[in-house]
Parts: sequence; structure tokens; C-alpha cells
Amino acid sequence: MSVTTRFAPSPTGRLHVGNIRTALHNYLFALKHGGRFLLRVDDTDAERSTPEFDQAIRDDLAWLGLHSDAIYRQSERFDLYEGEFARLRDAGHIYACYETPEELDLRRKILLGRGLPPIYERPVPDFVPPPGRDPHWRFRLDHGSPIHWNDLVRGEQKFDPNLLSDPVIRRADGSWLYLLPSVIDDVDLGVTHIVRGEDHVSNSATQIQMFAALGAEPPYFAHEALLVAAEGKLSKRLGSVGVDALRDAGLEPMALLSLLARLGTSQPVEPIAWLSELAGSFDFSHFGRAPAHFDLHDVELLNSRLLHHLEFSAVADRLPKGASEADWLLLRGNLSTLAEYAEWGDVLDRDIATPDMPGDDRAFCAEAAAIGVKINWSHDPWHALIEHLKTFTGRKGRALFHPLRLALTGRDSGPEMAGLLKRIGKERAVQRLADAGAG
Repeated sequence: MSVTTRFAPSPTGRLHVGNIRTALHNYLFALKHGGRFLLRVDDTDAERSTPEFDQAIRDDLAWLGLHSDAIYRQSERFDLYEGEFARLRDAGHIYACYETPEELDLRRKILLGRGLPPIYERPVPDFVPPPGRDPHWRFRLDHGSPIHWNDLVRGEQKFDPNLLSDPVIRRADGSWLYLLPSVIDDVDLGVTHIVRGEDHVSNSATQIQMFAALGAEPPYFAHEALLVAAEGKLSKRLGSVGVDALRDAGLEPMALLSLLARLGTSQPVEPIAWLSELAGSFDFSHFGRAPAHFDLHDVELLNSRLLHHLEFSAVADRLPKGASEADWLLLRGNLSTLAEYAEWGDVLDRDIATPDMPGDDRAFCAEAAAIGVKINWSHDPWHALIEHLKTFTGRKGRALFHPLRLALTGRDSGPEMAGLLKRIGKERAVQRLADAGAG
């Protein structure tokens, strides 16, 4: 079976982490099966959809590495919808309705007051439309047999169509609602798997009958448990966590994607550098039905772990000009975000502020500067320096190492000093030690 999935955002806002998760899972499933991943922009809401959000969605997906095989816009497919609408109307699958929202609301309240489900009541056969009122349109559900399918996440699903209202598919002004155009697109584009949140389960029940009315087999469905924000000071509202926020925080796309690929599964969450590797282990059978808790702090932790193992080739084009592979390998194990690399530029190649140190540490650094002039710098100057200092000063442990790190780097922590000292070089290192010794 040739797999085709689709991600169908509305260009009425930026993508947030929940949207990104849906896009990722569609992408990974298609990638795993050698299929197609389509981007369908659901821009039928002319008032709220904007070209700016359309572009932002495509830019965000590109930054994440989720490249689509084709892009479609619903606003460019209205002729297709009109033709299928007419065919369904002529076959009796669609019918006109004339109630106002106020009338519908009143009828729902009456039904609830009688202890009945608030299901839409179809017009009687001899109903006469009120003059001067344009109709909206509903899809006529077949009440003859239960609707059922085997969901790839939720298992066997069953709905009684007698307990569902005939859904509105078109407004009185002619504009489209989500349900029918989506089905028409899925049929036309050959979508084989629909992957989306569990809030669409009842939509799928009605859409299955729409597929049948169009003479098409329904695709497979995978309805995933929704993401919820984790509690705690490090969490944010999911709606505010998007690509722009992640990019501004200096986080790697694959740190986020590594988390979202396995959040809500029994698989271990670990930093993975390539989408192809994530796709290889992706399986809907691993997902549970409990809500998945998202915490931005988990992305930050994965980001550090990811950077610590990334090869230079994966980041070279995003590092400061002149960055070398040797420097990357030296610094990567101490980085939380890629932006921190630039902060080490002064330590490696330029001047740093002389730290303020206690008197005994200043004397210790002055001694270190004197020894630094004499030792052999061609092999392992760090260990040569500390061995001499142990002998001459009797210091050891933190008293030995910390003043040297502070004098040489201006920082209390960082990469291993053996590699750093050699990279800093004799002249600059001796001068920093002397400056620290002079106070």
C-alpha cells in the first residue's frame, strides 16, 4: 500500500507545539513507509486567513525539517467542492435548512428540558421554506447501521448515527465548513491515513459516511491523545510554545521533535539527530490513550544532550565565521544551546576581564604564570602546569583547579581545562595568569 498523509493547518495563526506534533507524526509515518507527506492549507475562512500566516506555517515547517511533497490550498479548489456538492445534493445526501442560530438554540434547550439528546430534527417532508431566507446545508447521515472503524491508536470505535446531528457543511453565505471539503480533498489527493487529535473522533464518524456518499473507501484513522501543559514554573501555555519561541530560545529543532515523536508512548525519550532515525521506530501501537504532558524544560534538557553528540557538519553553517571542527568538539559538551558557542569566542581568541580574586589566589596565579613560561607547551601543558604547582604550592583539589580556571577563562565552569589551555595558547594563557596575579 502506498502511504499518503497530510497536515492541514489553517493560516489563522502560528503553529504551536500541538500542531507541530500532528505534523511530525504525519511526516514520520509517511517517511517510514516511503510515502508522501502533503501540506494542505485550510484557508476557506477568508476573514481570518492571511498570506502572512500561510508563509509563517511554511517557514516553521521548513525550520523543523518537515518538508512536504506537495502543497495545496483549499481556496484554490472551490470548483472541485462545488461539483461534488452538486452531485451529493442531487443524490439526496445534502439538504437545505433554514433555521436561524437563535431558533436552533431554542430547540436544543427544549429537547434538553425534556430529557432528550439535543439532536437536530430534520424538516418534515412538506416543510415550506420561509420567504427571503437563504439556506444553510447539512449532510444527511444514514441512520441505518452503526459507524465503526479500527483506530490505529484508540482501537475499535463505534458510533450510533441516530445519536448524531446531521452536520452543517455549508453556511447560508456559501462559505464552507471544515467537514466536507476535507473529505473531498482526501479522496482527490489519495490520502490513505488521517493522523490527528482525539478531539476529531466524532468528526471522523460523520466523515466516514461522507466518504461512502462520494463512493470512496475511508482512509485509516489515528486519533492521538491531546497534549497538555505540564505543571510547574518552567511550563508555558501550549498555545504560546511555537517555532518562533523555540528559535528565540536557541533550541534545536531535533530536540523538540525527539520529544514529540515519543511523548505519550512507552518508548524512551532520547535525543535523536535525524528524522530518518525517528521514523524507523515510529509506530502508532506505542501510543497510549492518556493525555501526554508537555514541558518545555524537557526540550531544554534534550537540547543539551543533543548538542553534546552533534557532529560539526550538522552545525557548521550556524556557527560563527571561522569556527573549526576542533573548537566545536572542544566546546560542545558544555553547551546548552548553540548560541552559547559564540560566548566562548573571547575565551578562545580574545581578551577576557581579569577576575577579582582573594590575595592568596592572586599569589598562586602569579606563581602559575612564572611556571607557565617554563613548561613544555607542545604536548600537555595543563597537566605539566598543575604537577609543578602541586609541588611548589602544596595545593590540591578545588584550591588547585578553581583559581586557574577562573584566571584562564573568567568562568567557574566549562570544558576540560586540558583541551582549553592548549587551545588558548602559551602567550595568552601566561598573560591571563599574570594579570590575575597582579589583581
